[in-house]
Amino acid sequence: MAKAPTAVADMTFLDLEDSVAPAEKVQAREKVVNAIRTQDWGDRVLCVRINAWDSAWTYGDVIDVVGRAGERLDEVMLPKVQSAAEVVALDLLLTQVERQVGLPVGHVGIEAQIETARGLINVDEICAASPRLETIIFGPADFAASLEMPVLTGGVAIPEYPGDHFNYVFSRILVAGRANGLQVIDGPFLKVRELDELRSFAQRTRVLGYDGKWALTPDQALVLNEIYSPTQEQFDRAWDILEAYRVATEERGTGAVMFGDEMIDEASRKMAMKFVTRGERAGRRRSPR
Repeated sequence: MAKAPTAVADMTFLDLEDSVAPAEKVQAREKVVNAIRTQDWGDRVLCVRINAWDSAWTYGDVIDVVGRAGERLDEVMLPKVQSAAEVVALDLLLTQVERQVGLPVGHVGIEAQIETARGLINVDEICAASPRLETIIFGPADFAASLEMPVLTGGVAIPEYPGDHFNYVFSRILVAGRANGLQVIDGPFLKVRELDELRSFAQRTRVLGYDGKWALTPDQALVLNEIYSPTQEQFDRAWDILEAYRVATEERGTGAVMFGDEMIDEASRKMAMKFVTRGERAGRRRSPR
């Protein structure tokens, strides 16, 4: 937790779930609350991953942590979500806690993890379950266990498979998330020292359109910031497309125009805006012309 604010990341979550031994679950809550209230988190989104509803700790996690963390806590993450009802239940509990401690209702957002076959089947309903829901996340290790895949390390490539063994899962979650206006995030890459392999592996979801991927170390965060941010060349080209389309529509009164050897139209503008918005968030500035 002391290292977490030093990572160059847009969002950080403190974990009460899989990284905490069962005997330490209750004591860990106090440590998380103390870290939230006393450490300098800058302007990043700050989240706590609570335990899943099929555990003995979910209710206590929400009451103890959300009830005492104060307004700096932005979100809670719900793991192993299998149905929309689980998101609704968390929403209702958060509302009661917010009212009890004087936070605005709706202050705490929800991130949901898809980590089981049942969760994937219900992903459309899950993504539409609550206005608090901000992000949908794929959890590769638990998902591999749910499907009984013959692997012992989750979230890495399987050389024996002629393709991407999670491509369908990635696409399914992405469509459900985007249809409901959510951020979509890939889960962890567990070989934390293999940064070149991480760089290659992360390209899969980056090309599909995911917003980002979990980093387990500050070094992983640096790699992922590079992968999921537009290059300067892409950023500048997106601005050029927007300018060419503006001239076509506002000055010439046409809805389509040639841009080099490519025809651009309203769909091109929408794609370019995504690059510009994401690039500006990453600190890009348009190159001088």
